Amino acid sequence: MVKDARPSRADYYHALAKALPADALVVTALGNASYLWAAIHHVPENFYIEDSMGLALPLALGLALAQPARPVLVVEGDGGTLMHMGALVTVGAVRPKNLTILLVANGVHAASGGQKLTNAGLDFAELARAAGIRRAKNLSTPNELAANLKSAHEGPQVLVLSTAPDIEVVRPPIAFDPVLAKQRFMSAIEAPRYIPTLFGGGRLEREGGTQRKP
Repeated sequence: MVKDARPSRADYYHALAKALPADALVVTALGNASYLWAAIHHVPENFYIEDSMGLALPLALGLALAQPARPVLVVEGDGGTLMHMGALVTVGAVRPKNLTILLVANGVHAASGGQKLTNAGLDFAELARAAGIRRAKNLSTPNELAANLKSAHEGPQVLVLSTAPDIEVVRPPIAFDPVLAKQRFMSAIEAPRYIPTLFGGGRLEREGGTQRKP
């Protein structure tokens, strides 16, 4: 059996943890994208996606627009990106300056068992540029990732990480509860709690009272 010579997801994650800005917000896709990141760098500013393949980028895009003063990074897979190509196109149209997309290109749907992509040879950096994201690069080493994260630029940017597949599930250090993860993250960014009302509308809870949603 020939060993895959590409760096592992863990190799890239260790480089990411060292180069990550102190005020960064990180959104990770389902499966090992979240489990491994939690094992390496578990902080309240992480938002872990569970059981929603391809939706890490749409969430991160909204977050980048809502938090323009903070760097937002999202880890999405090649398979997840193909499932929701519209999100990449929307990033190219909106162009949030604070958004960095780390696209794990391992050629398989790792979170669902390792099935090969329909087009494993697709150039995702070229695809991102075609979608209107001017800064898009193919990277092959963790050092390249660290260097690109530390360099000053005006985003958005897509960094495609050539990665060996990691099919075996990593055990995270915490139980993944979506409600608790949301509440922890909302507290970290000091977001008001949304209080739904019957028949729509709703309001945002503020200190000392509530504020009706526009």
